[in-house]
Amino acid sequence: MTDQRVVDRALTLAEMAPNDSVTMAVLAGREGPHSKAAPLNEPPVTYLEGAEAPAYILSNVKRGIGLGSKRNTVSPQGDRQALVLVTGRRTLCLVGRESEDERIEIPHEAVAEVTYKTGFRAHRLTLTTPHKEYHCWVHRKTEETLLEQAWTFIEDRKQETPSAIDDEDGANRVMYRGRPVKTDAETNGNGDATADGSDDEDATSETSESEEYTVMYRGRPVDRSS
Repeated sequence: MTDQRVVDRALTLAEMAPNDSVTMAVLAGREGPHSKAAPLNEPPVTYLEGAEAPAYILSNVKRGIGLGSKRNTVSPQGDRQALVLVTGRRTLCLVGRESEDERIEIPHEAVAEVTYKTGFRAHRLTLTTPHKEYHCWVHRKTEETLLEQAWTFIEDRKQETPSAIDDEDGANRVMYRGRPVKTDAETNGNGDATADGSDDEDATSETSESEEYTVMYRGRPVDRSS
């Protein structure tokens, strides 16, 4: 996609979006929602499917996306950022890395529960599938109304009986260099508590929180530690 086509499509999608968090500059990869630096290696709009349109965009600069637990994160590198695009089909998490962006896809039909929480240093949108939890860290300057609207949007589209995607992770696709990969603690162990020298107000209780309860779905435990 040429630069002009990227800009044209980004502009069209921004004009269609129901929320002003979706802007041409962000979709075209020219700047992040809370930074003038380009958030990813590739324009975010290029990761959208042909007829797909984002309704909301959330972001964070350092924390990235927690896979299974809040501390097992895929975090941005250098001056890159992490974007969360909520579309009519899925929650698409894009994490800027030094060479290739990483993509984590959570289709709405795979979501069993979605919640959000505000914090002093960061907010968080959490999606739970029958197999795993995904913690989308959100910049602390993001208004709670935007979090609530994104939560409502996903909540309205999840199904009573979530379906699994036919891959080994069951409910999501983690992509690297265009191919699905399995993410584990060894390859993505740069915990969010130290990613930017701070932590949100509830993350210090992560260890005790994990020990005190197990997230269950239809009588089976949800993996929170992979």
